[in-house]
Amino acid sequence: MAAGAASGGSARADTYKDARGWLLLPSWAVLGIFVLGPVCMMLVYSFLTKEFRGGVIWEFSLAAYDQFFFDRGLFGDEPPAIEWTYITIFWRSIWQAGAATLLSLLIGFPTAYFIATRPENARPMWVFLITIPYWVNLLIRTVSMKFLLRDQGPLNDFLIGTGLIDSPIHIVNTNFAVQLGLFYSYLPFMVLPVYAAVERYNFSLSEAAADLYASKWTTLRRIVLPAVKPGVVAGCILVFVPSMGSFLAPDLLGGAKNFMIGSLIEEQFKGNAGNWPFGAAASMVLLTMVLIILMFSARQQAKADKAGG
Repeated sequence: MAAGAASGGSARADTYKDARGWLLLPSWAVLGIFVLGPVCMMLVYSFLTKEFRGGVIWEFSLAAYDQFFFDRGLFGDEPPAIEWTYITIFWRSIWQAGAATLLSLLIGFPTAYFIATRPENARPMWVFLITIPYWVNLLIRTVSMKFLLRDQGPLNDFLIGTGLIDSPIHIVNTNFAVQLGLFYSYLPFMVLPVYAAVERYNFSLSEAAADLYASKWTTLRRIVLPAVKPGVVAGCILVFVPSMGSFLAPDLLGGAKNFMIGSLIEEQFKGNAGNWPFGAAASMVLLTMVLIILMFSARQQAKADKAGG
């Protein structure tokens, strides 16, 4: 009888596993078609030959990666030298994304902390206010930001009207404008994970630290930040990764002198003059860099958890 019951339980478990597999099938199909499919297509395209009217010729070639990393002269007959043009664009993308992430953290952490310390029935309204601007298309918001920052825009008109400046401050087509655009585009991606972490924080720990005469700075640095670190790390990743590949803010707010890797990739797929294999190769370089950063972050987090445990 016991053996029959065990057999029946095993059969039910197998049936449950089969049903779960079938229920997950649509999710796996969506991931395969809309996530892995495009990545695999870009990987294949990066090893093909450029078609001069746009598109690719199905012949294996490493020319796209060679073009990204090496300079062989105008006619391709010189000894290879390091191609600093694209490496500089890549480096600019990294530090622009890093600056936007740091700015988002400096503004987003106090904002999230403020929301998490409001009365429980008021928190949804504050979160709602944070997300309202992002119901509008990103392109419209970026164009609005350009209108606000331009030389004859509302910001300069206000500063001149109040007598703080005598002539307009040139902000558009600068690195600062790009950083502002990236910050504005992805700020909620920092606020929401940090808010979720702070909301779960046990504030009695801060009260205990105050009872032991710890300063507010010491409490923040030694107790609060380690407790909410997962939310901070998640927010930094969610801001840094899309900022790296962004092209709207650099194109509209930065101009030609502030080109980023996303803009470079976009240019290769526009019109009939683009270089699809080179754009795909640049995409693969960007993806590889992002994966390295994510793996490094995960490894450091695992080490920290192991040390804490």
